Amino acid sequence: MSAEYVLTLSCPDRPGVVAAVSGLLARHGCNIIESQQFGDPVAVRFFMRVQFAATLSVDDLRAEFAALAPEFGMDFQLFDSAVKTRALVLVSRFDHCLNDLLYRVRSGLLPIEIAGVASNHPDLRPLTQSYGVEYHHLPVDAGSKPRQEAEILTLVDHYQADLVVLARYMQVLSEDMCAKLAGRMINIHHSFLPSFKGAKPYHQAYARGVKLIGATAHYVTPDLDEGPIIEQEVARVNHTHSPEDLAAMGRDLECQALARAVRWHAEHRVLLDGHKTVIFPR
Repeated sequence: MSAEYVLTLSCPDRPGVVAAVSGLLARHGCNIIESQQFGDPVAVRFFMRVQFAATLSVDDLRAEFAALAPEFGMDFQLFDSAVKTRALVLVSRFDHCLNDLLYRVRSGLLPIEIAGVASNHPDLRPLTQSYGVEYHHLPVDAGSKPRQEAEILTLVDHYQADLVVLARYMQVLSEDMCAKLAGRMINIHHSFLPSFKGAKPYHQAYARGVKLIGATAHYVTPDLDEGPIIEQEVARVNHTHSPEDLAAMGRDLECQALARAVRWHAEHRVLLDGHKTVIFPR
């Protein structure tokens, strides 16, 4: 019986990479379902995503690609499509992104498993538990941040979480925590980065008379709100919109951008290219 896998890779851009990968798959009777590639002309680096069906085990396939990788200086990852991404969601008091993620998962619209939710406030316990998901209240202040972050990392290990989603988690994370979860922690920022940062971006936008507002989903790095951008969503506005109107519209934008970013990450469609991302959407 065959299974579906996803191969993602990056390497120095040179002739023969596609032929080598497709040739290896053909030799083992694999059927390519989807294949996308991109060559970055500035970094001179090649990126590829291949979804395929095979009768070989994931371990056998990893061994085959590990043998091929040195010839091309290839960094690769291989995923079993049947294994869902397990996510730990971090929230504070805003509930719209969490509720949207929970609903999409329950409705089969988002291919992840939300293993647990953790928060520095107790407010969203009823919402979370109504979906049958465990909730962890982890209060934090300036003196307890190292301990609280250690508790979050313990939950990541406990749930074997592949991904941490900051669904309007209003805490600045330490460099150590960002490093430990590099490339597998996504934040939704309530602004169209890189502008109008801070606690009241929509009021800043209103004061400047902007014509577009937006939200940005990005990977978390030690540089606050400067991580590689995965997805952005915008809406056109005008002088008749109040700050409250902008905030309400912004909440919808945040939900949309975060859901797409999480979906693309879970489907292994996002590859890091330095401070940028390469996205292979459907």
